[in-house]
Amino acid sequence: MMKKAIVALACALVAPVAFAQTSTTTTETTTEPATTTQTTSTTYTAGTVTTYEPGKTVIVKGEQGPVSFALGTAARVVDGAGKIVTAPLRAGQKVRVYYTGPERERVVERVVVEDQD
Repeated sequence: MMKKAIVALACALVAPVAFAQTSTTTTETTTEPATTTQTTSTTYTAGTVTTYEPGKTVIVKGEQGPVSFALGTAARVVDGAGKIVTAPLRAGQKVRVYYTGPERERVVERVVVEDQD
């Protein structure tokens, strides 16, 4: 009888601990940042210079009429061989203006002077 009482008492003490166990579930959600690929193409407009303000703008009259370009600090004026032209552009000079971006956001990369009078 004593053994049964001790076993019953031991089971009574162990049972709350055994049944009171809690489990923790950790859920980890990872999201990878979306990667976007942007393709940039360089376009050019060919024509003759009508107006030039060094470091500011150049207006070129081409087949589709006059087009104005804002010249940033990265824009360079070069000749056909790629050498920097130090003389300012003149009205009537034939040029190609290479740029990237849409019409309102075009960024001029370089102006190639086609004729050096």
